[in-house]
Amino acid sequence: MIWQSISSFILKNRIALIIAVLLGTTFMGYQASKVKLSYELAKILPVTDPDFQRYEAFKSRFGQDGSVMVLAIETDSMYQLGFFNDWYALGQKIKHIEGIKDVVSNANLYNVIRDDSARTFRIKPLVPKPLTDQIGLDSLRSRIASLPFYRGLVTDSSGRAHLMAITFDQKVVNTKNRISLVRQVEAVADSFGRRHVLTSSVSSGSESTVHMSGMPYIRTEFTAKVSKEMFLFLGLAFLVTALILFYFFRSFTVVLAALAVVGIAVIWATGYIVLLGYDITLLTGLIPPLIIVIGVPNAVFLLNRYHEELNRKRSKEDALMIATSKVGETTFFANVTTSIGFFVFYFTGSPLLVQFGLVAALGIMTTYVVSLILIPIIFSYLAKPDAKQRGHLERKQVSGFLTWVDVLVHTRRTAIYAFIGIVTAISIVGALQINPIGYVVDDLPKNDPIYTDLKFIESKFKGVMPFEVSIDARRPGRVLTPQTLTKIKLLEREFSKYNEFTRPLSLVEAVKFFYQSYRGGDPKYYALPGALELSQLANYAPQLKGAKNAGGGLAFKAYLDSTFRYTRISFQMPDVGTVRTTQLLNELQPKADSIFNIDRATGKRVAADEQYEVNITGNSVVFTRGNDYLLTNLAESTVLAILLVSVILIILLRDIRLSLIAILPSVVPLIVTAGIMGFCDIHLKPSTILIFSIAFGISSDGTIYFITKYRDELRNKLTGLNLAVSETIRYTGISMFYTAMILFAGFAIFAASTFQGTVALGILVSITLLMGMASNLILLPAFLLTVDKQRNRKRLKKAAQNAQN
Repeated sequence: MIWQSISSFILKNRIALIIAVLLGTTFMGYQASKVKLSYELAKILPVTDPDFQRYEAFKSRFGQDGSVMVLAIETDSMYQLGFFNDWYALGQKIKHIEGIKDVVSNANLYNVIRDDSARTFRIKPLVPKPLTDQIGLDSLRSRIASLPFYRGLVTDSSGRAHLMAITFDQKVVNTKNRISLVRQVEAVADSFGRRHVLTSSVSSGSESTVHMSGMPYIRTEFTAKVSKEMFLFLGLAFLVTALILFYFFRSFTVVLAALAVVGIAVIWATGYIVLLGYDITLLTGLIPPLIIVIGVPNAVFLLNRYHEELNRKRSKEDALMIATSKVGETTFFANVTTSIGFFVFYFTGSPLLVQFGLVAALGIMTTYVVSLILIPIIFSYLAKPDAKQRGHLERKQVSGFLTWVDVLVHTRRTAIYAFIGIVTAISIVGALQINPIGYVVDDLPKNDPIYTDLKFIESKFKGVMPFEVSIDARRPGRVLTPQTLTKIKLLEREFSKYNEFTRPLSLVEAVKFFYQSYRGGDPKYYALPGALELSQLANYAPQLKGAKNAGGGLAFKAYLDSTFRYTRISFQMPDVGTVRTTQLLNELQPKADSIFNIDRATGKRVAADEQYEVNITGNSVVFTRGNDYLLTNLAESTVLAILLVSVILIILLRDIRLSLIAILPSVVPLIVTAGIMGFCDIHLKPSTILIFSIAFGISSDGTIYFITKYRDELRNKLTGLNLAVSETIRYTGISMFYTAMILFAGFAIFAASTFQGTVALGILVSITLLMGMASNLILLPAFLLTVDKQRNRKRLKKAAQNAQN
């Protein structure tokens, strides 16, 4: 047989295989040393997705929309001279940090001055230097109040909360240098906070009560947490598995051998990340500890079978040969099913999941190969374990549990089916209550400073999540026409009806700012001028005529491309969640299409050559669409995993009906897990979507272990089905119990995560795998006995009919 040949090859070529593994590990270790953290936004949507393509086109024209970090404070002292000058100095320090493009606060604002002698506008800072007296500060406060362009942007309606917006250079916002910038900003902001005794209506968990948020800050903090937790989980995985292995085997040799094998596998998995051109993300950072947790059961099954054969009076060489051949086949199919649970993510098309699924699948199969090679070789050089060291196979607690299971499946099958039926029905009710919703920061605890600071800023300034409208006027220069500006104004009016949005920043708002200056600075002229006055205004602002090299162009550059064909309207919004964001998109996109492409006089759609293309995009939209995309693919990936595992069972059992029945014990725990999620209000989101495919892939290992041993019992010993089931429960049940405990504790370590989604992933997968073990030890053999009983009845009935005929 092929597996006997493989076993013989391994034990006859020990030195050569050890050298090959070490050389390969050295190479992969070198690759792993080059692994890097990802500093970009998680790429969830496929590159072919229309929303992704629109967002990429938007960024290519206007730059990264999530490049602004904000600081916010709450104080009554802002317009006291000493405090204000310190606030001004803070802005200047931050602005002079290399990589910072601009800083905007009430101490760093600009005004537009009409210059009649040069027939142009001049943009001048309101605060060119620190103020010297309170009178000047009071005057400044009045001037800011007279500029509606800044209303609600730097100071809230109460006048107590103040915001500083820090724009990062586009070249560093998606690189490692962003971390250094954020840390420098944090340092000077914390220093400012400590110098002043600030109060806050919302506790931020921050000593200085300078609240920090914005996409660069959130992404930097997330990256730092991912890096920290990857090493935390790696250490915990090694520690937990080592303790459990020692408890079961009472042998340091076993512990060290198993951990050496999975340690090598971790190096290979990390090397795959580099070789495939990937970086460490929130998901790929979980792979090293997952490899440890999932890889150790390979060693457990090999060693248990080795000890089992020794107990049958085999020689050490024969015991290793049999263990390697028999368990090698079983664990091959088990590891394939586990890999399937991860690899199905490859077919989602989502770059984030493709990377996670491919690396995890490769890592799991590599772990299997390394275990199959090294475990027999290591123990071939070690002394034969004595009877005491093999005593774990007869441990009373485990053997007692397995004896109870054996009696249960032979005598209480009706009760088993009734219990499973009731639990499944209740779980389905719970599953129907699952709420599919995601938030940008809902993976963080409610007392985390990132979360509390964001909520403070949302309570005062509505939010920091970018929400963009991209407008394509279809031909160069058309954006600057009065008709287009009027349409933008109408769309902004529609947005203003929704409380979620901040005031817009757009070409129209810039024109209104300039027009106020043109009319002498009176706030009542902060309005979009008519066509005639717009033409007169353009004499002072050549940019409005499409003059590319006109002075003062920076005022319009952020809202216009170089051809004056494209423009944007920028809003900020709270982290309202994917459900509400989808509602907003569904309501606002048709309104935008109507405003720009419906003739308001006739109510008919304008001619094709006069149409605009208006798309709502931005970080908030891409996050929402990505979440929806993952939810859509959840069912597909889980069903695909079930189908592929069913094929493997058909190959093993050569019985389609029995194979479909055998898959049910791995499906029932998924239904129960879904019910737990519903009753416990655990949302479906990117981090929890992974639970089902992963848990099914690993849980079905138990099915494979049981089925292969059961098949061997029937085939090799020619025993009856009842005895085959009992023997399978007795011998395979020990390894299944051990691995279930290891997997349960191994996934439970993720409960130590800062990210609530990772906590939910760890706890729910742990529970699912424990239920999977119980289901495969109780429900699966019960099914096998019931099917056999029904077949015997049919045979007897058919025999009786033949006898009568």
